[in-house]
Amino acid sequence: MKPSKLLDLEPKRKCCRSKPRCKRCPVVVHQVRKAERNGMRGKELLKVYKRARRRK
Repeated sequence: MKPSKLLDLEPKRKCCRSKPRCKRCPVVVHQVRKAERNGMRGKELLKVYKRARRRK
């Protein structure tokens, strides 16, 4: 997914707790938007997105 599309994602109402987290999970969208506000762009934003989807 392109970094420019990540910021336009509309979060779902509730997290479905699947592994990995779905693309529109509220947790994932929140972390990506937070990183963007802190000045991350491009590939850095993609790394945040992938890290947010991964679960331990």
